[in-house]
Amino acid sequence: MSAIIFILQLILAGIMLPLYILQYLGIWGSIVKKIFPLFISKFTVSYNKLMEEQKRNLFSNLSDFAGSSKELRLLEVGCGTGANFKFYPSGCRVTCLDINPNFQKFLSKSQAENDHLKYEGFLVASADNMTPVADTSMDVVVCTLLACSLPNTPAVLKEVQRVLRPVSFLLSDSIGYQSSTLEKTINT
Repeated sequence: MSAIIFILQLILAGIMLPLYILQYLGIWGSIVKKIFPLFISKFTVSYNKLMEEQKRNLFSNLSDFAGSSKELRLLEVGCGTGANFKFYPSGCRVTCLDINPNFQKFLSKSQAENDHLKYEGFLVASADNMTPVADTSMDVVVCTLLACSLPNTPAVLKEVQRVLRPVSFLLSDSIGYQSSTLEKTINT
C-alpha cells in the first residue's frame, strides 16, 4: 500500500513540476492573475442563476441605507466581474475595489449591461488596505464570495468600519453558508 502511495506522490510531483518552476521564476502569479478573472466571469453566470432569489432578498432593502442625500453610496469589495450589479437599486453610486486589475475588462461589460447604476470608479487595492476610499464615505459595503479567502479578516473589518458612515450596514455572503447575513455596524 505504501508503494502505491509513493508512486502516486511521484506522479503528482511530476505533474506539478512545471507549476513549481513557473512559481520559482516568478511567472505563475501573473498567469493566475490573468486567468482567474476569465474563470470567474464564467463561474458567476451559473452561480447567479443558482443564487438569484437569495441575492434579490439580500439586496432588496439597500435603498433604505442611503444617507441624508437619499443617494446610496455603495462600495463593493472584491467586485470581480460585477456579478452583483443587477441586484443594486437604480441610481446607486457604485465604487468597485479589487486587488486584481485584470477584472476591469470584465467589469466594463457588467457596467454596460447595468446602466441603472452610477459608477464612481474602479480602485486597485486590497480589502485590508482600502486607503483610496475616504473615511465615512460609504453607506453600504458589499463583500460577496470574498470572506473565505481573506488573509487578515480583522484588518478588513477595521477598514470597512472606517469607510462606512457612522450608522451603516455590512452585507456579507459566503459560499458554505445557507443564508446571507446582515450585520449592523455602528461606528464609535
